[in-house]
Amino acid sequence: MAAGQLGGQPIIILKEGSQRTAGREAQKSNIMAAKAVAGAVRTTLGPKGMDKMMVDNLGDVVITNDGVTILKEMDIEHPAAKMMVEIAKTQDAEVGDGTTTAVVLAGELLKQAEGLLDQEIHPTVIAAGYRAAADKAMEILNKIAVSVTVNDADFLKKIAITSMTGKGSGTAREELAALAVEAVKAVVDEDGSVDTDNITVEKKVGGGITDSELVHGMVIDKDRLHPNMPKKVTGAKIALLNAAIEIEKTEVDAKIEITSPDQLQAFLDQEESMLKGMVDNVIKTGANVVFCQKGIDDLAQHFLAKEGIYTVRRVKKSDMEKLARATGGRVVTSIHDLTEKDLGRAGLVEERKIGDEKMTFVEECENPKSVSIILRGGTEHVVDELNRAMEDALRVVGVVVEDKMLVPGGGAPEVELALRLREYAATVGGREQLAIEAFADSMEVIPKTLAENAGLDQIDSLVALRSQHEKGIKSSGLDMDTGVPVDMMKLGVVEPLRVKTQAINSAAEAAVMILRIDDVIASKAGGPAGGPGGMPGGMGGEDFE
Repeated sequence: MAAGQLGGQPIIILKEGSQRTAGREAQKSNIMAAKAVAGAVRTTLGPKGMDKMMVDNLGDVVITNDGVTILKEMDIEHPAAKMMVEIAKTQDAEVGDGTTTAVVLAGELLKQAEGLLDQEIHPTVIAAGYRAAADKAMEILNKIAVSVTVNDADFLKKIAITSMTGKGSGTAREELAALAVEAVKAVVDEDGSVDTDNITVEKKVGGGITDSELVHGMVIDKDRLHPNMPKKVTGAKIALLNAAIEIEKTEVDAKIEITSPDQLQAFLDQEESMLKGMVDNVIKTGANVVFCQKGIDDLAQHFLAKEGIYTVRRVKKSDMEKLARATGGRVVTSIHDLTEKDLGRAGLVEERKIGDEKMTFVEECENPKSVSIILRGGTEHVVDELNRAMEDALRVVGVVVEDKMLVPGGGAPEVELALRLREYAATVGGREQLAIEAFADSMEVIPKTLAENAGLDQIDSLVALRSQHEKGIKSSGLDMDTGVPVDMMKLGVVEPLRVKTQAINSAAEAAVMILRIDDVIASKAGGPAGGPGGMPGGMGGEDFE
């Protein structure tokens, strides 16, 4: 690529085959790619949203309504489109819900910005306006938010139901939401924080959705080690071992010379007594259940079975930590150091068969700081989608318990924001005013999309909503069944404040970042085989060539 002539000699700056798209062309290409990503997930928004079926190159199928799952499964090439995927991932990591909202908002912000760019308004001015509008939006949202406490189980349940709506949980939303709330309440720490990692979700195909249950304790995907061990232990005293109950091989290559059968027998007897000693150490503490993270020798299994100790081996590290939290025990790394104080306690440890698999239930813990949910469903795809819905529900309930603030759903906060931001824009003046108005218009894409996905008329729904908000009914949102504006707080459609603030913030940041790019320089990928331009065209037909 020649950047200029010097005495008739072209000056090569970029490697042959590199592509450079500059100025308006680059902005157009980037905005188009981002809009295409938003368009891909737009139809999944809301309770009446449709699902996507993703098939990968191995033929594995994922059927989902979850924005972030769809974008992760899509093989996206375009660099600007990848930024949209990042928004969804951030939203998912921070709040767990609202991924589609964030992406659709970012797409709409860029679409509105396109109109401003056509009016020769500089991207920097648009960026400044968008940032000011995003800050103002945070202020407005805080004013319309309602506080809620951890004891307000009714509201917490409504939040869980709202986040699950449309995610394949169908008729069993009520039951699943109750499970989610109960699980979160069980694992709240003293300081009010919630780590949803302490809630184990086990998926099992078989039965119906309503067969899902919450276990106040732990469910471990393993069965007992030996058929002679008891199937059920009440008043369990649990030893948690991060040590193998087997004879360690020596670190150094050692050879033992045995010359007579007696010596061999003595050697085997010695091994047996060492293993017996290890098991005796466990018995001495009074333990009647052993969870071991490492291996257990066959002979040691025999001794443990003989003593009637329920034993599970090769338990995952994460499960060991949760067991310790649930039973109040301590994970011990040396059998010789195991004392009675280290034992955890549970009312019942039992092996049960769920579907065609045996699992170990640790129940009736005094104050379990770790609980388990077992999800059931007719097919694998149903259980997977249920699992995604449950993860979202647990996260949003956790977020509300931490932040203690919620806002109405159904497009109510967005219509209120649009109204207030237009008032704010009038006080700003100048070219930034146009950008703030564009931000306000972008907010309305959420109620519009909700209406469209429910088969309602976009314009009629939006006009009806606006008139309610102008009358001062801040929590008026769209009833998806009737298409009439209803007070969302009364209807029980509520979301955590953090879902909205995070979605608007990350959408604004991503839109500003994409707007500020005026030059795309793509180096040639993988030599001649990469084809001209190296970078394959992105989504929606836009291209770098």
